[in-house]
Amino acid sequence: MRTLEDRYGRGPLVDALRAEADAIRSRLASGESIERADEAIEAGAAARLAAAAAPSLRRVVNATGVVVHTNLGRAPLARAAAERAATLARGYTNLEYDLAAGARGHRHAHAERLICRLTGAESAAVVNNNAAATLLALAALASGREAIISRGELVEIGGGFRVPDVMAQSGAILREVGTTNRTRAADYAAAISERTALILRVHPSNFRIEGFTERPSLAEITTIARRFRVLVVEDIGSGYLGDPAASESHHPLSNEPAVPLSIRDGADVVMFSGDKLLGGPQAGIIAGSAAALERIRSHPLMRAVRVDKLIYAALEATLAEYEAGRAERTVPVARMIALGAAEIGVRARALASRLASAGLAADVIDGSSTIGGGSAPGSALPTRLVRLAHPALGADTLLRRLREYDPPVIARIDDDRVVIDLRTVEPEDDDTIARAIAEIRTRN
Repeated sequence: MRTLEDRYGRGPLVDALRAEADAIRSRLASGESIERADEAIEAGAAARLAAAAAPSLRRVVNATGVVVHTNLGRAPLARAAAERAATLARGYTNLEYDLAAGARGHRHAHAERLICRLTGAESAAVVNNNAAATLLALAALASGREAIISRGELVEIGGGFRVPDVMAQSGAILREVGTTNRTRAADYAAAISERTALILRVHPSNFRIEGFTERPSLAEITTIARRFRVLVVEDIGSGYLGDPAASESHHPLSNEPAVPLSIRDGADVVMFSGDKLLGGPQAGIIAGSAAALERIRSHPLMRAVRVDKLIYAALEATLAEYEAGRAERTVPVARMIALGAAEIGVRARALASRLASAGLAADVIDGSSTIGGGSAPGSALPTRLVRLAHPALGADTLLRRLREYDPPVIARIDDDRVVIDLRTVEPEDDDTIARAIAEIRTRN
């Protein structure tokens, strides 16, 4: 008990002992026989303290095949990004200190050079997520004036984020044009007046409209905007930096807008996420013209949504992987998307063989992974799945037992069978999954 007091504190220990004493009284009153009540109280108190002190945020093994899984924290960081953040977390940094001048500096300088080099933008800023980036850009550039947007782009994403609501909070006046399925360049031109501040273009990242549709290109919109001297602001969400191979129609990202192309086509401001296809920390990145970014950075809301040293550290390290041309090998999201079914199949067969030797029915079948996170809607990545069958447990129970393992293994059910998709599992965690399933098999 003295050891527990040193570890957890006297107050929590006393509370745990009292709670366990009450529990023992209840068990005795119900007729249960307890040989050593003192030992039971001490053991129970230790367990209570350990459970209460355990962190609620834990590492899990993502075996769902959803690469950017919002419920599981979206993008896992590259090793270089995690190490960089850990290094800077342990001490002081030059977050707002100009080392050359020996005076106060600006945190905006961090990551800006890399963002500009990778996107072609003149300037950049980083805030805490893409919703904040959109809110800040509209507040700085269109408060009290009209922002024109197609009705087909008044979208809602997860968590109740609705573009019309964000526009209202920013102070911008919503001016809708076109219809849900068809908006023409002429619709934008007809809506522009002396009250217009900007044209807002939003990528419908989590759904797709097909059939009788029309949507002007960004280049067409920017041509109109230049004629009437209004800004073009684009929210593309996913943070895709582009890949020459993605021009192929079968590529899962062939329909994703790339940030460098938006800058090239004349957007004054582009907003995107740091923790989706970019594969970095949660952040909202704003890239664009120097004049527009100056107005955004000087807005009072900027201080409320800015990021700290750890986000800058992880983001800079992630961007450096892209600049060095090795992101597809070192950034987990990029690597997972690039994995082929054959490569996954080799690991899947090895895992299934281990599970079979432990007495569990397991085989390998064809399946599909998904990118997730509101990116590339409808995309399906061919994969190989390890399909499980337990002699005594149903699929729901087996799924729950996997979640109860330490670390929890999060899988999914297909056709009433638990399946493991190794696309989203780090190779070193194949052993973790094998141990988890073997332990479940042993306990039952």
